[in-house]
Amino acid sequence: MIALMLSAIVTLSLFFLMQSLIKSGGSALTDPPVGSVLDFVRVKQEEQVEKKDRKPKKPPKPEEPPPQMQQPQMDSPTPNAEGSGGMDFSADIGSDMALSGGLALEGGDGEYLPIVKVAPVYPRRALQRGIEGYVIVEFTVTKAGTVRDPVVVEANPEGIFEQAAMDAAMKFKYKPRVVNGEASEVAGVQNRITFQIDG
Repeated sequence: MIALMLSAIVTLSLFFLMQSLIKSGGSALTDPPVGSVLDFVRVKQEEQVEKKDRKPKKPPKPEEPPPQMQQPQMDSPTPNAEGSGGMDFSADIGSDMALSGGLALEGGDGEYLPIVKVAPVYPRRALQRGIEGYVIVEFTVTKAGTVRDPVVVEANPEGIFEQAAMDAAMKFKYKPRVVNGEASEVAGVQNRITFQIDG
């Protein structure tokens, strides 16, 4: 009985407390806020940007033209081009050997000279087995400076590098031989192509 009376008193007191809070809170929400609000406005300072014209000055003209350079004359072909057709090997393309004709230069005339030497593609089978070797290819240098009729003269080992060497030789470019002011073919040109694995 006492517990019931205490619970009723507590409930009523809480009810009245809630009522008083609601009345005081309602006015707080409707009253205008006390105090004033300050607004800050930033004024940008005027910035002056200086523009500079940066034009390069023209170099002064030379007083006299530079002397003409004479082109060096080569009396014999010396092509020792090295290249690689892959990552871990190199193919050494040796110098040309002419079987016919000398290497004398006459006024305005000139012997054939190699311009472009393409490294052969190393055969995959030989690369995987670690096989090295060389091929000597004989061909004709045409009037246009291209290669015609390549033939394998010597190969070591046989049956592995011949096709790769002939394919590379067909891509060679030459300055043709000039005799009496006219380009002429050179037959019997030999080139040694070495297949060697690096590392």
